[in-house]
Amino acid sequence: MAVTDKDIADLVARAADANAALMRGDVEGYFALISLADDFTLMSPFGGPPSRGFDMSSDRVAALGRFFRAGRTALELVQAYASGDMAVLAVIERQTAEVGGLPDQDWSLRVTLVFRRDGTEWRLVHRHADALVHGISLDQAAAIARGEAELHSRPGGQA
Repeated sequence: MAVTDKDIADLVARAADANAALMRGDVEGYFALISLADDFTLMSPFGGPPSRGFDMSSDRVAALGRFFRAGRTALELVQAYASGDMAVLAVIERQTAEVGGLPDQDWSLRVTLVFRRDGTEWRLVHRHADALVHGISLDQAAAIARGEAELHSRPGGQA
């Protein structure tokens, strides 16, 4: 079954609504809209190795809900790609929020979402996000790539 324009529009709308819920700290609302595949991978905007799977324990979900607060969001579709039972959304999540105890600020991300159709349901199989919506210099990028950028660690291990 080919991916239709309606499938893409529905995925974009669900991704926008889910992200809005997450940035308000409504993790249950996020997961009501987005179903993760068993083989889900995440490349978080904080860097480090990709994670596989997702800890859906009540403690982890509650902690995630406390991490995001007071978010206001808009999702900008950059490009959508589809083939077979796969759909890829390249988006910019334009948002402000209180994240990890930091004050309300711009928290916009460049994001790639990969969905796979499983029967009649679309499951998120991969999310890659980075905070490079505002460009950086070659020297800054090189320092980050070398692991030499000055990053101040925050409690809980988040940079």
